[in-house]
Amino acid sequence: MPDEIEEAEGCGGREPERSDSLRTFGAVVKQLRKRAGFTQEAWAERSGYSLSTCAGVEQGRRFPPPRFIEVAEIEFDAGGALREAAKHLTRGNGIAAWFRQWAEMELTALSLYTYECRVIPGLLQTEAYARAVMRDVPPMPSQEQVEERLAARLDRQELLHRHQPVMFSFIIEQALLERRTGGEEVTRELLDHLIACAALHNVELQIMPLVQVKHAGMDGPLQLLETPEHQWFAYSEGQQTGQLISDPTALSRLHMVYAKLRSQALTPADSLSLLKRMRGAL
Repeated sequence: MPDEIEEAEGCGGREPERSDSLRTFGAVVKQLRKRAGFTQEAWAERSGYSLSTCAGVEQGRRFPPPRFIEVAEIEFDAGGALREAAKHLTRGNGIAAWFRQWAEMELTALSLYTYECRVIPGLLQTEAYARAVMRDVPPMPSQEQVEERLAARLDRQELLHRHQPVMFSFIIEQALLERRTGGEEVTRELLDHLIACAALHNVELQIMPLVQVKHAGMDGPLQLLETPEHQWFAYSEGQQTGQLISDPTALSRLHMVYAKLRSQALTPADSLSLLKRMRGAL
């Protein structure tokens, strides 16, 4: 299955490894907050972030967004300590071991292409949809595990709004939306979210229609990534495994596959129209 139970792009069920750097950073934030005289609730209101996000950072479960760090620096009079500490944070918490290297590469990527036929990509999921996916894949996670994995997934979505934009291309199967994972209310919210994401200037979203006589994606999901040095890598995932691909011959073939998928999917404009029709039908 797809987008994790650990935050991988798949649904592997192993316990995610915790990040000591996030735990340490969270403990420092907590002490600085207390020194500054904020309750957690007051700090959430002051920072502009939800209480769950602020608590998650302090507990070492959430990767702090850049603006969170800047606001905390000022409000806590941290003297640059939080900025410096943030440079050494790693995203181990809630992320599957086989996906961690790819997740790190995403942070500085110039371009990221994703074809998905199993589940809506994690970067495009709503919280409700993500919870529904996590609940459906055995073994059943504990509530703490769900919160850790959900936090890791939502942290990754900061990439959609990065100051230096990543250029995204997403191709997803219409069948994933027709499945109505989580029920009609979850699907309505998901469709609204996809419509909003499709409007972002750095996102190209295409839907592969239910009926497609010629289909280049028979080998399964695929991701391609361009680094700041203009090198390309690919990532392919199965159950409990993930493979980073750097071989030039394999990359050439996968680029051809993705190009063919782009030509076979609905155009971005037609995809948006389909999403709106599906939303209106619910």
